[in-house]
Amino acid sequence: MKMLVVFMAIASLFSLPVTAQVRDSLTRTGLSEISQVNQGNSYVTFPADIGNIEPLWFEANIIPNFYIRQSKNSRLIGVLTPQIMLRMYQEESFPVRTPGYLPQLTMYYLLKGQEYAGQLSVFGRFAHHSNGQDGSFFNDDGRINLESGNFSTNFLEFGFIATNINTRLNAVQFFKSSFEFHPQAWNVEELNGLYHNYRWHNALSIFKLPVKNRVYPRKNADISLKGEATWMFGNPDSREGYPFDRLNLRLTFYYHPAFLEDIGLFVQFYHGSDYYNIYFENRLDVLRFGLMTEKLRF
Repeated sequence: MKMLVVFMAIASLFSLPVTAQVRDSLTRTGLSEISQVNQGNSYVTFPADIGNIEPLWFEANIIPNFYIRQSKNSRLIGVLTPQIMLRMYQEESFPVRTPGYLPQLTMYYLLKGQEYAGQLSVFGRFAHHSNGQDGSFFNDDGRINLESGNFSTNFLEFGFIATNINTRLNAVQFFKSSFEFHPQAWNVEELNGLYHNYRWHNALSIFKLPVKNRVYPRKNADISLKGEATWMFGNPDSREGYPFDRLNLRLTFYYHPAFLEDIGLFVQFYHGSDYYNIYFENRLDVLRFGLMTEKLRF
């Protein structure tokens, strides 16, 4: 974990603007590209997770985005995302337990900037997170019912995204900071006092610029690196341990082979609370590998 903290500190230095002329071959990035970075990518993991997560055949995160805009150059756009997350367990009949449903509507507005360097955007999001179950939240022994317990919360998120060129790395970088708020009235009653209703998100994404040619003027980045840190607070309970248990860290490295178009390989390390709906009390330290979509073009 210390290595990830050091990485985030170093990466934050890279997020500062770099004074240099933007490469002539770069196409202007619009809100569509900026939103793609913020919305995240669809992925599926291989059955080779290393860590304390239960044995899985795969974890899948499906994130289709539907854009609401006048044109690709609009300074204001909306993105409707019916996100679904599921895990298939290495058990008899290969069960898929309590999938996560995260439908959301996000609005983006470009405050300033027309090129990669110096762009600043703001966004607001309304989202729902549930597991589609209607059973009792607790089992008879007082433990959370992970099999069929009802989990549901709604939340708001507001933040900004800064876009810049890093000439030292020949890369485009996106820095995001946002605040997430879960009103207690929007949670199922049992979550109050157990679930952190406030979350501060920070993320730095770095995309190595591809070599262009006349035949393929816009291409995927060959490699990318994304570091994320989330601090959770609000409604602490007596069962919390060391304060750094509130810190979630994720580091993702993505490689796009030349012979593939929209998918590539990724390796990811995650440390923090389980993000799979009602499993939120679990703590994960897991290294995983898999396939990830990447439709962002430069």
